Amino acid sequence: MNLRATDLSATDLCLTVDGVNHLKEVTATFLPGRIHTVIGRTMAGKTTLLRVLAGLQGVDSGSLTREGADFLKTPVWRRDTAMVYQQFINYPHLNVFDNVAFPLRRAGLSRDEIQRRVRKSLARVGLADFERRKPSQLSGGQQQRVALARALARGTGILLLDEPLANLDYKLREQLRDEFKTLFSDQGDTIVIYTTTEPAEAMLLGDVVLVMHEGQILQAGPPHEVFERPATTTVASIINDPPMNIFAGRIESGQVTVAGFQATHGSAHLADLPDGAYQFGLRATDVSLASAGVDGEVTFVEISGSETFVHAAVGETPFVVQIQGIHDVTLGDLVKLRLRPERLFAFDEEGTLVRTPSYHLASVEGR
Repeated sequence: MNLRATDLSATDLCLTVDGVNHLKEVTATFLPGRIHTVIGRTMAGKTTLLRVLAGLQGVDSGSLTREGADFLKTPVWRRDTAMVYQQFINYPHLNVFDNVAFPLRRAGLSRDEIQRRVRKSLARVGLADFERRKPSQLSGGQQQRVALARALARGTGILLLDEPLANLDYKLREQLRDEFKTLFSDQGDTIVIYTTTEPAEAMLLGDVVLVMHEGQILQAGPPHEVFERPATTTVASIINDPPMNIFAGRIESGQVTVAGFQATHGSAHLADLPDGAYQFGLRATDVSLASAGVDGEVTFVEISGSETFVHAAVGETPFVVQIQGIHDVTLGDLVKLRLRPERLFAFDEEGTLVRTPSYHLASVEGR
């Protein structure tokens, strides 16, 4: 059976361990030639999903099919998959060439074919001149590239990457992230599935973004769609860094009241919603410190590169403000927060999206 160039479809995959849902009714289709980024917080079920796809973990119920075949019953060695782990795994006693060649030799390929594949893969990951080095002579980023080259050399139909950049420093992550996009886009009909906790990574690398939380796929779609139309408050939190500010408010006779103030200007996109209680969302970049606005008290300040993140409480409601530059704000300061009403997302009381901001092309269909 040829498993190449066909979709991989999961339907209602469920797995419970000691009363905890590791996978809950996971339904998704993974397409050949596409990069799928699965984003979720730690313990969301991302690694479990990859292990099920690789055949390393069973499920309680559900189906997994490819080319009409029951993939759950397909032996691991016939699944045509390769997996790169968060903690890169290389054989310390073998040099770079032999690390990459190891699975090819196990598969019985000819010497010439092994040399061709290994050298091609090492060139693709920028390690063409490192064939004879041992892993101990490499940096962390180079060792992760060796693990990736080994997976690429196999030429598998399904490439699984479990947070492969998580253990690297920020600068190296940025560098490899850009390189990975180019590398993965040249994978032909390979299904690439990449897990991450980083929204920027998910958006940059993914052709399709799947948001996972507590074992469930909450939303899947193109990056811009998931970012601009988060289906729920949970998705909005996960897909934004820092998480989107979510707070309670009301609409009465077309008047929007949020965080203790009336959004008299800029909230026209919400005015036709039915009266009642809502949850509203506002990205950290759409909140600023100003001379006039909502009263808040600074609870925490963090500086990251050229940005300052100010955490402030408006009554019992926490906000995060993302500001360009370094700002002299300290714990306990009383500040004024300016909220941009035209950037408000509206969710119902259960947390389901009902309206997107006015700067988006259109509201959610049917709302």
